Amino acid sequence: MFRCPHGSPEWINPARGLPQVFGLDPWCGIPYSWRFFPMASGMMDRYAVIGNPISHSKSPLIHRKFAAQTGQDLSYDRILGDLEYFADDVRGFFAAGGKGLNVTVPFKEQAWRLADELTPRADSAGAVNTLMLKEEGRIFGDNTDGVGLVRDLQQNHGFVLAGARVLLLGAGGASRGVVRPLLEQQPSCLVIANRTARRAVEMAAELRSFGPVSGCGLDELNGQAFDLIVNGTAAGLSGEVPDIPGRCLGKNAWVYDMMYASEPTAFVKWGREHGALQALDGLGMLVEQAAESFYLWRGVRPDTKTVIEDLRS
Repeated sequence: MFRCPHGSPEWINPARGLPQVFGLDPWCGIPYSWRFFPMASGMMDRYAVIGNPISHSKSPLIHRKFAAQTGQDLSYDRILGDLEYFADDVRGFFAAGGKGLNVTVPFKEQAWRLADELTPRADSAGAVNTLMLKEEGRIFGDNTDGVGLVRDLQQNHGFVLAGARVLLLGAGGASRGVVRPLLEQQPSCLVIANRTARRAVEMAAELRSFGPVSGCGLDELNGQAFDLIVNGTAAGLSGEVPDIPGRCLGKNAWVYDMMYASEPTAFVKWGREHGALQALDGLGMLVEQAAESFYLWRGVRPDTKTVIEDLRS
């Protein structure tokens, strides 16, 4: 973690306001490379989540629960990433002995460009949410968002994706990250719908080699019905719902919002109002993608059910 050894109580990044990593810190006057804490050998392995903003993140709580459950000796903290010097933040963290990072908004695409090696699912997603330092010093990138969604749907809730008609709302990074994992479960079709139809059509064309996917505008959904509707838009942040007809919900259809909140999201409420058999938010996805990251780093797969229950309570 990045902490000023001269006593600052704040977690801080190593390049705030300056173009180079190894300059003098304007707050305490010491080289950036010395500001990473802890530095002593024999300390526990260090992990963190980096984003901006980051204070709301549940990732430290989730990973600490995983560590306690599996007997892993590690620390996990939050890093407020610098919007201009993200790459410096990451390289500095690893140079100081950090083992792995989770990456959240708005840095996932930058992490994809920064990684020296990518898993196939991260490569096709064009975004990375998990970074790991390999022994030879190369940065390894993965995207666990899609597998988190699939596991929450199928293992935690019993939804069968094989043969299902799936509608994915939104053509941004969140949606792109889950297309390939969804198609790998062999749905009968996956339709990406976006307010700007061109973006959905282009995304579908780029990912068509993975399965039956097509793109369209939201205004083209009339007359179509689906077994599962997944909201990958950020409309819920402002309490809004994508403008789709209620008839898109087929018989016994489910809705899933990739966003989560302490109260039901706007999309979850929309699903309930329109008779969805199940209306789920993305908390389970958050925990499942974290578990996949934890497994990549530690080689141990934690039990997610108890963690999800704890977070719900």
